[in-house]
Amino acid sequence: MDVLLATIIFIVSYFFIMTDKINRAIVALSGGTLLLLTGIFTTQDIFTEYIDWATIALLFSMMVLISITEKTGLFTFIAIRFAQRVGGRPIPLLVGVGVLTALGSAMLDNVTTVLIFVPILLKITKLLNIPSFPYLLMIIFSSNIGGAATLIGDPPNIMIGQAVEHLTFLSFFIHVGPVALVMFLTMILFIYLCFRKTLSNSVIDARELEKMDAASHLHKTPMLYKSISVLILTITGFLLHAFVHIDLTAIALAGALLLLFLTQDELEAERVFEKVEWVTLFFFVGLFTLVGGLQEVGVIDELARAIVLTTDGDYVNTTLLVLWVSGIFSGIVDNIPFVAAMIPVVQEFESYGMVYLDPIWWALSLGACLGGNGTLIGSSANVVVAGLAERSGDRISFVRFMLFGVPIVLLSLVISTIYIYLRYLLPYISQL
Repeated sequence: MDVLLATIIFIVSYFFIMTDKINRAIVALSGGTLLLLTGIFTTQDIFTEYIDWATIALLFSMMVLISITEKTGLFTFIAIRFAQRVGGRPIPLLVGVGVLTALGSAMLDNVTTVLIFVPILLKITKLLNIPSFPYLLMIIFSSNIGGAATLIGDPPNIMIGQAVEHLTFLSFFIHVGPVALVMFLTMILFIYLCFRKTLSNSVIDARELEKMDAASHLHKTPMLYKSISVLILTITGFLLHAFVHIDLTAIALAGALLLLFLTQDELEAERVFEKVEWVTLFFFVGLFTLVGGLQEVGVIDELARAIVLTTDGDYVNTTLLVLWVSGIFSGIVDNIPFVAAMIPVVQEFESYGMVYLDPIWWALSLGACLGGNGTLIGSSANVVVAGLAERSGDRISFVRFMLFGVPIVLLSLVISTIYIYLRYLLPYISQL
């Protein structure tokens, strides 16, 4: 009975999230509350087991950092300068946004990257009077693809790296980086073909853009230099995460608190907290609770274990099935709890005689990270972008996003299948 209840509540909540008729945070929280009222789990279970407070705290911390920095005019300055560099041309701007987002997501994490880039992007599109949707799509797809390339780029990779000691930052870069690059180039071409007419027909007055003085938007007060310094320190901490062994969330929290202390004379904390994307944070809380209901009744675990039964323990088929199941389900549920459920399952594959599990780990990483492009709730970065866009009046429709996200996921999974088969599985078969 619990399995049926949890599944029905999840499906109904998901339906209302898709329709965009009711605020997605209200829907997710309502679904979680129904699970609580029906006795699927207790309040203690929700707060101690299923809500990923590390992710919530990381998001909150970066929102605080970005909120304070935005007050200095830095993002407006960067937006104008970047638009001037490409002459305000929509297509070069689109490609440039993708490259910067992918690189940022690979070096930092994709959530931090979109928190930094989306406000800049929205300022540019409003400045040039061009549609923001293609650029928001580019940021989401690029962040997930770029994040897949490194250990710290996407939360699923961090979780896999923590579970398997020999999978280092360099390992992810060498094994996942090449296919991520191929998929990034494919995605650029896909987005270009989809929106080239719309963007090419946009009327841009580059003369007005060139006349603008970007520097005049900078508020050269002590807060500017403090914000830049703390941002650089925080980003450096992210980059050194693998060496100093300090949790990413701890680094982000320390940066946010430090900047709040340093700027309290110039900016009240209350004004900073007003700019935090509380709707996005509460949506995450509700989403973690909904998926937690499926975990509590064993639905996700059973789906994961069914992989082994389906493939009968065959190494090649298991690897490819992990890739595709991860890709599909990471678009339906957030990829973080899905990977959490899959890690112990993959570790159990050794009992089926699968000694060399690395290709299966790469399949799980690629499927989870890239499958997140399928829907607006497929990854943390997607949810954050949707929240930032909605706050600025550029709401992204759930269904409209899927029309572009699903083809990207299918393309990514096909490319990943070919890559994994040729690089890992074919050599394995030839040795038999």
